[in-house]
Amino acid sequence: MFTGIIETTARVVNIEKENTNYHFTLEVPFGDELAIDQSMAHDGCCLTVVKVDKAKKQYVVTAMDETMLKTNLSTWQVGTEVNVERSMRLDGRFDGHIVQGHVDQTATCTRVVDDNGSWRFYFEYDPTNSPSITVPKGSISINGVSLTVVDSEPGMFSVAIIPYTFQVTNFHNFKPGTVVNIEFDVFGKYVQRLLEQYLAAKK
Repeated sequence: MFTGIIETTARVVNIEKENTNYHFTLEVPFGDELAIDQSMAHDGCCLTVVKVDKAKKQYVVTAMDETMLKTNLSTWQVGTEVNVERSMRLDGRFDGHIVQGHVDQTATCTRVVDDNGSWRFYFEYDPTNSPSITVPKGSISINGVSLTVVDSEPGMFSVAIIPYTFQVTNFHNFKPGTVVNIEFDVFGKYVQRLLEQYLAAKK
């Protein structure tokens, strides 16, 4: 379980393919603190640490074919900057919202607007791929970042980014065409699924 509060960014330093699996080696400032079997969110995708090189502050995570198909990990290259967050501590403050690390689908950045001190980012996604619900002032996770929805329409939403978030996450790399991972609010997903089942039963 995560909160959507990004700790820092990691950089991909190596990619190896083994059968249908991909092994990603990343470098991160707290790499010497990591342990094998630890869960971490990478651009919002929960992956398990399978190898650690504490001296180099590097670690390895493995993504299966299903993960590669449903997330933006297929766009990663050596040098890619990735948002990372270690799993939530129960003895700390819950500053974001409940983020499971289960990517629902990808979205594409369509527009970036400079709001004279902050930025407005617009995204499009597949509204037929349930769950796919956003509401104004509701929560959404974009590349693992806990954010508040501003504009909300079927298949489109926007978020506002303050300078701090812009600087410490990989949002500063976003441009029209950038593919991101999105996780819809878990409570909204349950409501949408229950409503879909109710309407199906009424037919």
